[in-house]
Amino acid sequence: MRKIEKRAAMCLLLAAALLLGLAFFCFRFVAYGGKWVSFAANRHLYNSRGQLSVGRVLDRDGDVLSWVDDDGNRRYYESETVRRATLHAVGDPSGNIGTGALVAFADRLSGYNLFTGAYTPLGTGNDLYLTLDARYNYIAYNALGGRKGAVGVYNYRTGEILCMVSAPTFDPANPPVIEDGDERYDGVYLNRFLSGTFVPGSVFKTVTLEAAIENIPDLFDRTWTCTGSTLVGGEAVTCPSAHGEMDIKGALANSCNGVFAQLAVELGAARLQSCADQAGLTGRYTVSGISTAAGRVDLKGATENQLGWAGVGQYSDAVNPCALMVYMGAIGGGGRAAVPQLVLKTETGMGLNVSPYFQHMTGNLVDGATAAAMAEMMAGNVENSYGSWRFPNMDICAKSGTAEVGGGKAPNAWFAGFLRNEDAPYAFVVLVEEGGSGADTAGSVAAKVLDAVVNGY
Repeated sequence: MRKIEKRAAMCLLLAAALLLGLAFFCFRFVAYGGKWVSFAANRHLYNSRGQLSVGRVLDRDGDVLSWVDDDGNRRYYESETVRRATLHAVGDPSGNIGTGALVAFADRLSGYNLFTGAYTPLGTGNDLYLTLDARYNYIAYNALGGRKGAVGVYNYRTGEILCMVSAPTFDPANPPVIEDGDERYDGVYLNRFLSGTFVPGSVFKTVTLEAAIENIPDLFDRTWTCTGSTLVGGEAVTCPSAHGEMDIKGALANSCNGVFAQLAVELGAARLQSCADQAGLTGRYTVSGISTAAGRVDLKGATENQLGWAGVGQYSDAVNPCALMVYMGAIGGGGRAAVPQLVLKTETGMGLNVSPYFQHMTGNLVDGATAAAMAEMMAGNVENSYGSWRFPNMDICAKSGTAEVGGGKAPNAWFAGFLRNEDAPYAFVVLVEEGGSGADTAGSVAAKVLDAVVNGY
């Protein structure tokens, strides 16, 4: 009798293990089936050269950026400049760019579903519409002028990314042979906007400003005098020039390193770290399933002088351009912003939308009252330092950055901010590697792109 009981118990355990295994498999099948099917070795979906041979990629206006010809070969838009400008959004034939639609959204392009797999009645896959406008990418790419960097513009109310450019790039219709050490293609497979992190320089002063507004009661009553060099922790924090006497608004407009280094030390490492974390600059976003790179603000063990430089956006600070853009959108949106999205919709051959767009909001990245105060000060930056005439028909708030990267290289140029126009709620970020002045170099790129987005030029 005991033997029967033991055997019965063993059978029950095996049955339970079988059911658990089946449940686990079903979960993974539902969650990852599309990824399994779109594996590059699947010759039902990929041609002999490893190119995805089904599906079309289109921009938001319906311009076809990539398709498959009658011989099963992957083709791209007729303009070489557009092909280069949209490379990191569309992808390359060999699938080396992981953020490209041909890799990141291969399951959607294939027409995969749980019931028929990758089989579709018409056998042509799906049409994937990106939120991007190819024309804006074209303008941003030209504005970069062959320099390395990234440009992003998105609607902080809906989450739709209208422009996403990463450089260097190449023509996917005629891929080059890239040899090790070729500076022209350094990091070419990396989408700098989504997957890169960079020293932020003075754009990070917005984080220090936020922390100061919320933790220093008399901040707006104070004045400082900048002589071009300030002792912080017994060592110098320098400015490019002497700014003289100013209040906090003038310090932001002048981007005074001395003032913001002193504020960072007064706030302390814990408060500055907490503010950077809450702002979303040390975390990751999921953009239509693509994970962005996590930024870094690590102040453990920092000396007073190092903490001061961290408050200026130097030391070991590193931010992701996409995350910075979202933070700008949250300031413009009163504390929260929509999470960025790249896929507008996916249509089957019969015109059925199988992946409708759903908006997702961030948590509270900044207090609403603080965001309003910051927005006014950032608008003053444009009016008093950058030149509002450069941004016609725009109620624009911005902060520039000139980030020292060392190694004998010129500084990286940043320009980030948002518009408060009711019909143009856009946040933006521009990074030009070794571009020098943020206001001049990156600001000029932003002006050209935003002019196209807002004014249609």
